[in-house]
Amino acid sequence: MGEFERDTTFLTGRFKSIGFALKGAYKLITTEHSVMVQSSIGVAMIVAGFYFHISHEEWLIQTLAIGLVLGIEGLNTAVEKIADFIHPEFHEKIGFIKDIAAGAVFFAAMTAIAIGAIIYIPKIL
Repeated sequence: MGEFERDTTFLTGRFKSIGFALKGAYKLITTEHSVMVQSSIGVAMIVAGFYFHISHEEWLIQTLAIGLVLGIEGLNTAVEKIADFIHPEFHEKIGFIKDIAAGAVFFAAMTAIAIGAIIYIPKIL
């Protein structure tokens, strides 16, 4: 069975899916500068969480915010790679699509900043 053929067995199919996901996450973290930056910020927020002894609920929300940003950043990267593959030279419609994907990252990042501010500003003050 080739690497990309459908695996009809439940367990081996799931393990292959996890393998592809881990491979993709590794590629994102090691090759994409925006994801490197976002990951570094996520690690800094985790360190801050331990330092400030944030509550269980704050950990849940912070973890969700970090995952949201990294997930949307990954989708944005995929959209950009597909768009560049389909139309390598500048095209107005491709630029519009890439701007929308970047806008989704902006919304996720602003949400994460708001969550960080709500959690940490009272602790810092």
